[in-house]
Amino acid sequence: MTNSETGNGAGNARARQILADLFSAAVGAADPMRVLAPALPEKPSGRCVVVGAGKSAAVMARAVEEAWPDVDLSGVVVTRYGHGAPTRRIEVLEASHPVPDEASERAARRILEAVSGLDEGDLVLALISGGGSSLMALPAEGLSLEDKRRVNRLLLASGLGINEMNQVRRRLSGIKGGRLAEAARPARLVTLAISDVPGDDPRAIASGPTVHDPDADEDLASVVERLGAELPEAARRLLLRPAEAMHPFEADYRMIATPQMALEAAAEVARRSGITPLLLGDALEGEAREAGILMAGIARSMRRHGHPLAGPAVVLSGGETTVSVGSAKPGRGGRNTEFLLSLAISLRGEPGVFALSADTDGIDGTEDAAGALVTPDTIERVRAAKLDPAAMLSGHDSYSLFSRIDDLVVTGPTLTNVNDFRALLVMP
Repeated sequence: MTNSETGNGAGNARARQILADLFSAAVGAADPMRVLAPALPEKPSGRCVVVGAGKSAAVMARAVEEAWPDVDLSGVVVTRYGHGAPTRRIEVLEASHPVPDEASERAARRILEAVSGLDEGDLVLALISGGGSSLMALPAEGLSLEDKRRVNRLLLASGLGINEMNQVRRRLSGIKGGRLAEAARPARLVTLAISDVPGDDPRAIASGPTVHDPDADEDLASVVERLGAELPEAARRLLLRPAEAMHPFEADYRMIATPQMALEAAAEVARRSGITPLLLGDALEGEAREAGILMAGIARSMRRHGHPLAGPAVVLSGGETTVSVGSAKPGRGGRNTEFLLSLAISLRGEPGVFALSADTDGIDGTEDAAGALVTPDTIERVRAAKLDPAAMLSGHDSYSLFSRIDDLVVTGPTLTNVNDFRALLVMP
């Protein structure tokens, strides 16, 4: 066998480097310091109040400051603990993700205060990115922060899609679902957003604080049923009662980075490396382990039949899979490492197949890794380490498995977030 077939030696090293370069290109395509300035509106003649929430909020604020050194800027943004960036005129707060804490509620109130009392000559610049739902958490009337925390934990373990999760978050919020935009009136409002959701729906990015929610009166009874008996009663009542209708309004909403942009940047790097890219889409959803089985089938078809294309080729996809943990206490893992473990088991050591799956924010779920790598000898090395891959997949302990074989992808916070990035590399 050649090195590329066994997963060892020079072939293994080259495949790993290609995957690392693709991921780096995807993340770089969403760097706010590169992509924000061209999307800024015309400079205001009066005040500009900057508010924002998300994992990219601090570096987005810094990018605004650098682009507009001569504009009267003030305001406040909130980001995840450890995701801050140095700013001079815009205050940066930090709060908890993925479950909100008291700092999340304080940040939401500070943001509403910052946009209150403005007039038509003022500009509000809203910087929105993934994670904002947790980081800017203001409970709706009748709901406590602890209720919201309990709901968030249930959502994370529910297996619901991101759009359904955000429907719940909008219904239970005093700032999302367009309520921040209402608070900013009559000032002009421009939103700059980095998308982390399938389809780039503005209502779903940080649960849409600056866009009208036309689904506010949708029946959520089926979602309530999925969340089960542990759902707090106050939340249950709010979810089963249509939200107060808001008057529709036009939103100046500018998408500065998306998952598709990240995939296209990675595809260009692949072409320059002599690798043919195939983009499956930026909005793949479903159970992570099922996606792993599906991708393994695609890889085998490419290796054995040259369909949908022959190697050297890479299949690129984005979106957000889910992990349904049920009632059992799960191990350590996120949707990317769970996808990869399922993929590796299904590949059964298929030669010439490598993969990387990682969250572009640098954190897969709640762990300290962005994701992991799979090589043709992954399962062989797992068994040599006296681990049971099937049992660890069933126990949602994929992080622990990849940690033991030293195949985690660790980047630290990237300060951007265009959802998950998956690359399936097939070598001849």
